[in-house]
Amino acid sequence: MSSSLHPARSTCVDQELDLRIGGTFERGRGPDFPVYNPATEEVVAEVAEASPAQIDRAAAIARAGLDRDEMGDAKERSAALDRLADVFEARADELLAVSVNEIGTPVSTAQGLHVDTPISVLRWMAQATLIDRTEHLGVFPGPPASDSKVIYRPAGVIAGIAAYNYPLLFAAIKVGAAYAAGCPSILLSSPNAPLGILNFGRYVQEAGWPESSVSVLAGGVDAAQHLISRPEVAKVSFTGSVPAGRAVMATAAEGLRDVVLELGGKSAAIVLPSADAESVVEPIHSRYLRNAGQGCASPTRILLHRAQLDAFLAASRAYFESVPVGDPWDTRTLVGPVISERHRASVLGHIDNALSDGGTVLARGHEPQGAGWWVPPTLIGGLGNDARCNQEEIFGPVASVQTYDTIDEAVAIANDSTFGLHATVWGPHDEAMELAPRLDVGQVSINGGGPKRPDAPNGGWKNSGIGREFGEAGIREFLEPVHIQWPVK
Repeated sequence: MSSSLHPARSTCVDQELDLRIGGTFERGRGPDFPVYNPATEEVVAEVAEASPAQIDRAAAIARAGLDRDEMGDAKERSAALDRLADVFEARADELLAVSVNEIGTPVSTAQGLHVDTPISVLRWMAQATLIDRTEHLGVFPGPPASDSKVIYRPAGVIAGIAAYNYPLLFAAIKVGAAYAAGCPSILLSSPNAPLGILNFGRYVQEAGWPESSVSVLAGGVDAAQHLISRPEVAKVSFTGSVPAGRAVMATAAEGLRDVVLELGGKSAAIVLPSADAESVVEPIHSRYLRNAGQGCASPTRILLHRAQLDAFLAASRAYFESVPVGDPWDTRTLVGPVISERHRASVLGHIDNALSDGGTVLARGHEPQGAGWWVPPTLIGGLGNDARCNQEEIFGPVASVQTYDTIDEAVAIANDSTFGLHATVWGPHDEAMELAPRLDVGQVSINGGGPKRPDAPNGGWKNSGIGREFGEAGIREFLEPVHIQWPVK
């Protein structure tokens, strides 16, 4: 079943509401749940969850297709990934509209975050599919002497579980890497943002992918746990919170299934003493304010040399006054709503906790009146690094400021975290490059870094997760090495 979605200030776009199970579309047979526009609080669609029987059937279809070698060879899979990127490009307006209306990302940044980046990922995956990963080890003297090579085979059926903040990007990463490796996948949406994912099922159909290669489902915790427990599933790729990641890992462990987990961060932004503190105000704040702070790599712990504090705060207050918060369809808007009323309450609760712990609000932006799940941009100070505000992922437009006296102290503060996903360093290039290897994170961006690269690994240390997405490392997560050895004279 499909419907027409009429987003504000946008043309009418198609919206798939059915699940894709194999090559067929059918309504979910589980409970219905509403999908809201977070900027208006209006219900934009009603979606039905996948039932346990539908999940079972999707897993069986994927496994049977793999056994029948329906995924095709590398050239066929590469062409299919390129065709999917073509569909994304042809449907770019639709991707944009659905993303703005179900996530609330302002149109000013949604084009890059929700449209352009997934397309670049699919294009890169198409080329990476063609790589011959066979390793020729050569002769081992023994005795007896032998020769060897290592080949890489698809790991099996992949369960991909997407978070709500970048659903189409997660679909491209998880399904794209699995497909490049020759693995069929079952993609499950977040109940907070199922619409883009359900459209993804239609896109792979339009791209002519094999029927067994991808099933696309909607559902919540129960659906996810049932999917993970299916014996056909060889590996689980999950993006979400740390508590949910632990639950995923526990269920997967019962069947000794491997996992890739991307679980969040509490990233430090280190402003070096030699940096111009005022010049970094806009790039630091805008990085975590986009997508209403709902990004795992957001630089929400800002570390300043003590001498920089006054200048940075003065410039930050002026910047927060100027930041447009409101209608996601207004091209001037930088900060949209958070995903739900429940999440808004969680973010505001973190701010209240920071104040009760002795913190103060150093700067605060605007909060629109009327409908919508808004959180004003908020900058907090006066707390040590052990405070909840500086250790827990808030996942909203909220950051904190701390000061340091020496570079060693800045590194110690940055590394004193249960997370280890990302860090940013601001200052002279050579000084920043010298500092970067000392940070316990999966990625360091210097002076703003650059756009998301599809060829670079993404993942973290500690509670930020297990395994990697993107790049060659992301594809190898779905491949199993096989050592072949034979005697030589």
